[in-house]
Amino acid sequence: MFPGADVERAEVLVVGGGNAGISLAARLLRDGAPDVAVVAPQPVHRYKPLLNYVAGGEATMADLERPMADVVPEGCRWIRDAVEAVDPTAMTVRTRGGRALSCSTLVLCPGLVEDWEATPGLQSAYTDGWAASSYVPGSTPQVWPRLTALRRGSVVFTVPPEPASCGPTALKPLLMACDHWRRAGVLPDVAVRLVLPGPTATAVPEADEILDRTFAGYGVEVLREARIERVDWERRAVTVTSPSGRRVLEDVDFAHAVPHYRAPSWIADGGLAADPTPGLVDIDPETLRSRRHGSIWAIGDAAAVATRPSGGALRQQVDILAKNLAAARKGKPLQRYDGYTVMPITVARRTLLLAEVDRDSRPSPSVPFVDPMKPRRATWFFDRYVLPRTYFRRILRGRV
Repeated sequence: MFPGADVERAEVLVVGGGNAGISLAARLLRDGAPDVAVVAPQPVHRYKPLLNYVAGGEATMADLERPMADVVPEGCRWIRDAVEAVDPTAMTVRTRGGRALSCSTLVLCPGLVEDWEATPGLQSAYTDGWAASSYVPGSTPQVWPRLTALRRGSVVFTVPPEPASCGPTALKPLLMACDHWRRAGVLPDVAVRLVLPGPTATAVPEADEILDRTFAGYGVEVLREARIERVDWERRAVTVTSPSGRRVLEDVDFAHAVPHYRAPSWIADGGLAADPTPGLVDIDPETLRSRRHGSIWAIGDAAAVATRPSGGALRQQVDILAKNLAAARKGKPLQRYDGYTVMPITVARRTLLLAEVDRDSRPSPSVPFVDPMKPRRATWFFDRYVLPRTYFRRILRGRV
């Protein structure tokens, strides 16, 4: 228990106001939960998958942003504050503003935070405008103008290492830009390099085969099992390390360099993480329940669910967690999450493949008799236009 503050109580306390937190709160209220509170400091809610389309010139920030007050479900208490500490034994949370919150059930879905220290020089490069990405919303609107202004020169793209929010979707701006440069007739004059943290882009063989052909077709140089070690933004250079050694890429005109990510430090500080680096909430990845505390649960990017985070993964996690919270109250068996996730990747300006897999990277298509791996315009249209409408009208209201 945290001393020195009056304790406010909620039956279910949800930490995080993103997709996971808001859609779960709405679902619990629809299922009849009498007292749900959400702790979230941000005034604006974003549908993050559209950030890649802003960075690819196919959307604007207005398409994906809503006031947080408009998406918090009716009947839910919004505690507009940031979490500073958690006492899992006392089931209390302390906020940055000094509030103490107590609950019977605690659900952690705070998302990840940028780890700028992991890549020295990168934050300064963002400030300068030489680097930007679809993952950092304040920089996202800069990406497409910078890419389309290039007629020759060198550009570097990165896919973030785990943990990250659906890392392979960082390929969207890359492949949409390559398609643009080809249409403009300047692709041969642009040296495009891609820094991948693993040996392949997705670890899904069918998708990787298509993507490798696409990279080759655009003339992209792929640096595998590599990471940006540091950035010298004044010299416009990045240092890349891989098993083959260290390589300095110089005279880079623009870098779509995604920062590394980690869980908020209060998770590890509260003894809720198995490993302080990256500090994800230690849960049973199938039941989504804390391995150490029976009344604490977690979903989303900051939860150790042993699968790639994605919006599609969250839809299943929210459904299973809502059912498991009810089952736990009644002493019934818990349902199991198979690790389903989805990686939507544009291979051209308006063509997209959908890699839907379970925790073991086995195909798990949501629509029978349709191969989601095959790049299609219809899949692109669904991802760009149908899903955002579904998100704001149904998912955030607990109806999916």
